Amino acid sequence: MSSGRAPIRSIRKSRPRSRGRSDPLNLPIDPAVLPAFLAAMVLVELTPGPNMGYLAALSAERGRGAGLAAVLGVQLGLAVYLAASVLGLTELLLAWPPAWEILRWAGVGYLVWLAWDGWRGKETGPGEVAPAADSVIVLIGRGFLANILNPKAALFYVTLLPGFISETRAAPAVQAGLFGLGHLAVSGLVHGGIVLAAAGAGRLLARTTSMTRLRKAMSVGLLLVAAWLAWQTRR
Repeated sequence: MSSGRAPIRSIRKSRPRSRGRSDPLNLPIDPAVLPAFLAAMVLVELTPGPNMGYLAALSAERGRGAGLAAVLGVQLGLAVYLAASVLGLTELLLAWPPAWEILRWAGVGYLVWLAWDGWRGKETGPGEVAPAADSVIVLIGRGFLANILNPKAALFYVTLLPGFISETRAAPAVQAGLFGLGHLAVSGLVHGGIVLAAAGAGRLLARTTSMTRLRKAMSVGLLLVAAWLAWQTRR
């Protein structure tokens, strides 16, 4: 991420003021910011990145079942970052440069390993389906790692999420949790759509080209995503 990112605003240190009387429902979050929040979440999830690249490559090669299993892992990773954000741990990650560098290079290395693993897979001919060698647990675990090693996920919860928290509503941690759950819902829908689209495209391509070529093309794509992640998260 470039050095021009927004300053860190603590979620835990903010103190809510007394709620005004203009909201008869007395909601814990400000409903006026929900449209902007949902629009921002959709744009964030549609921005190309490690999660999108991995899910598209996996689904095109292995089908929607494998892709949806990986989506579950990605969601678990986001849930971990959400909990860490509420507890203030993500701020510590960004405040200590060595921790940030370890995380970003671990994420880059993991994407490179996924690309290599796909490149050296079993040879298949046109019309053949790649063997589903990985169990559901393995696919969930890979999706989890792809997200938990993505420093942009941590950056999101520290720089973007606090901007929607109101000082006149519930405790900041409560608001962060509710907005985070909204992000998880939007993320699941967007990632599910990516999986279905990529799986459909993979089936069409498999009719005219070998899965080996498709898999290697996806591996090259993952390498490009790894290079993009290394460039975008530099500080």
